[in-house]
Amino acid sequence: MNSPDPPETDRMREVAEAASRAFALLPARPEELPGVSGRRGQRAARRLHADPDTVERDLVQLVLTIVELLRQLMERQALRRVDQGGLTEEQEERLGLTLMILHDRMVELCDRYDLTLEDLNLDLGPLGTLLPP
Repeated sequence: MNSPDPPETDRMREVAEAASRAFALLPARPEELPGVSGRRGQRAARRLHADPDTVERDLVQLVLTIVELLRQLMERQALRRVDQGGLTEEQEERLGLTLMILHDRMVELCDRYDLTLEDLNLDLGPLGTLLPP
């Protein structure tokens, strides 16, 4: 005899089904397509396209974007510290080597998931891009 699923499993299945329904988005209306102005002359937002075949790559792209943002912030902070002269020559050398290794690892990870560093620069609409050019 098969025992019924525990209540937690039923609840998880119910939540998964609700999430699946939420991500089954309707096609965008013509006025919502990129490049077409919506109300008040503002550009309409793009729709989320959840594709099961690319979800891993998309998630990796998001994580790598955050890591790249933090890497660039660390690099700027390091340059600021070097410019202030508060580091020894050995510390500067070690800091530079660490940042170069981190950059190389980012490139390797991007290559593994068929991404470029430019792919990580999210377009924030009217605010511009997330990362500097």
